[in-house]
Formats: sequence, structure tokens, C-alpha cells
Amino acid sequence: MDAFGLTMAQIDAAGAHWTAREILQQPDLWAQIEDSLAADFARLAGFLEPLLSRSELRIVLTGAGTSAHIGNCLAPALRRILGRRADAIASTDLVASPESYLAAETPTLLVSFGRSGNSPESVAAVERADAWVRDCWHLIVTCDPEGALYRRASQAPHCCAILMPAASNDRSYAMTSSFTGMLLAAALALRTVPADSARAGGLARLAQQLLVDRLALLQELVSGRVSRVVYLGSKEFKGLAQEAALKMLELTDGRVVSIADSPLGFRHGPKTILNPDTLVVVFVGNDDYARQYDWDLIDELRHDAVAGRVVALAARPGSGAHPDDVILETPRDPMDTSDLELCLPYAVFAQSLALLRSISLGLRPDNPNATGTVSRVVTGVSIHPWRGRA
Repeated sequence: MDAFGLTMAQIDAAGAHWTAREILQQPDLWAQIEDSLAADFARLAGFLEPLLSRSELRIVLTGAGTSAHIGNCLAPALRRILGRRADAIASTDLVASPESYLAAETPTLLVSFGRSGNSPESVAAVERADAWVRDCWHLIVTCDPEGALYRRASQAPHCCAILMPAASNDRSYAMTSSFTGMLLAAALALRTVPADSARAGGLARLAQQLLVDRLALLQELVSGRVSRVVYLGSKEFKGLAQEAALKMLELTDGRVVSIADSPLGFRHGPKTILNPDTLVVVFVGNDDYARQYDWDLIDELRHDAVAGRVVALAARPGSGAHPDDVILETPRDPMDTSDLELCLPYAVFAQSLALLRSISLGLRPDNPNATGTVSRVVTGVSIHPWRGRA
């Protein structure tokens, strides 16, 4: 079988065995997750519905690195759809200063994401929240049944865990299917994406479009002198832009400088990063109001002609056609696909781009860090004693 324009033998020889397979498996994985959450509906609803019915409830989404970006994608949708306060706070921030981010007297649902759940901050964030917030509940979303986070979930009161399918526990260096998988699982559990196998299948087909129909574009984008990549998006897509930038940075071992911003924010200084070796990727949403700002900036950047390429990913075209507009062919009315749902196929595009750029640089995507100073699971972090609530 061929993938990314390469045979599996070539992918293995390039040191991309796991990364490639874990990107490719995502459409099938999403269907598994939808089925799994549907089968587990009663347990999850019994835990979450009494909490979500409380108007004073605050939802805090936490994790480190890629897992933090899951929360960044989810928070805007949770605020709009549930009408609850929802804040994405990285566990790396929360652990360093709990009193800066948590409110002792505000009932809180802490949603913790972790591929392995073994990073030092994962369990520490849960412990700090329990020590500071008087009425604290926990939803754990993780991929490793042997991880410290999942083990704690099985022992702690006021806690419910979602264990992802085994395949989602990525074995590669960079999180790919674990990112989209945990994002989808939390979106389903927290009722920001409808539980519908047909919708999951539709998202899978969108991802396949990007993997197959847009392969020539992906190959073309990494064949040039791309040394800088800018990812831009509003609302849910700002979190996705942050994750996409991290994926490019990780898989190219820092050789490609990548940043993320919102389309409106990019003009306020970050735009100076543009040069002929810069690729700009804009994640265009379906929201009629917000997407106007996306297309305004896309048109402006193309008119300025400073960046090497400006690529737009969208479910609906803008006012005019352009060769670098990637318009997904949705299986139903494009307006019926939410921005949160679009994060899944858009992520596959960004992951594929990072993988192919890594290979083009002669790196080994499964373990691209030449110095060995960055690892799959972060180590070496000391969790210092903290006084907690008086």
C-alpha cells in the first residue's frame, strides 16, 4: 500500500513507520470513538449531566503541550453551546501557580487530557485543583490504561475517566491520532458535537480527501524552500493553529520555524515573519461572521505577495477561486459541519504537511530530535510542595 506518495517500505526506511500510520488511521479511529462513546453514554451522562445542569459550573480544560491545545480548541465551542464558563489552562501553568488560575469557591469540572498521563504535571494538576477548589470534579481523557492519570482516575472520588481505544495511544514521538481522538471524545461527551455515526463517517471522508486528493499540493508545498510556516485561525481554529505550529516544529526538529495566531491578531506585529520562504496556512471557519476576517487577510496576504504561498483550508469557497484554496467537498450542506468538527480533517492536513517536510529534510519523524534532549514523555520536571488552600 502507498501513502503520502511513498511505499510503506520507503516510509519505514525514512524513520516514519509510526507517525505515518497514526496519521492515516485517524478516519477509522474516529468511527471507533463514536461507537465507544455511544456504548458508554449512560455512565458518562450519569456523571456529567448533573454537573452541566449547574449554571455556576466552571469548566477548566487542561493538559501539557499538544494536550493543552485540545482544550484551546474546545473552550470556544463550550462557551457558545453550553453557555458555561469554559477556560483552557495548560497544566504547566496551573501547576506553577494554582491560585492564579483556579477559583476556590467556584464549582469546577477539571477536564484533563493526556496521551500517556505520565507527564509530571498531569497528576499534579489534578492534585492542585483538589487542594484549592472546594467543589471540584474531574473528567479524565487519556489513551494509556497503565498511565498515572488513568490509575488516579480509578481511585479518586468525584472522577470519571474516558479511556481511548488502544490505537490512539500513539507510539510515535509527536501526538497525532491521540490529539484528534481525545478532542472528538471530549466534544462528544460534553455535547458540543452531536453523537451521530453518519457525521463521524462524513468527517472521515473529509480527511481522506486531504490525504488523497490534495497529496499533490502537500508534496508541492514541502518541495520548495519552506523555512517558516504560519498557521492562522479564529475561535476553535486558533487552538488548532497552535497545535499545527507545534507539530511542524516538533517533526522538523526546529529547522522550520512555525508560529500561530488569529487572522486579526497576525497584523499586529507577527506579520513581520513573512518572507519568500514562508508558507501561510489559514484554517477558514463556517461561521458567516468570523470567516469574513479570514478571507480578508487571505486576500491581503496574496495581494502583498511577500509570503511564498498562502493556502486556505475551507468547507466553503470565498468570493473568488484561487489555486491555493483547498475547498473540502462536504457530504452534506457545508453549513451543517461545525468549526469544531472541521478541526479534525484540518488537523490531518497539518500533520501530513509536517510529516512530509520532516522527510524532505532528511529527518526521521518517529524520532526527529537529534540531540535527544526532547522526549516523547516529558521527564525531569520537579513538582515542588505547595501549601494549598488554608
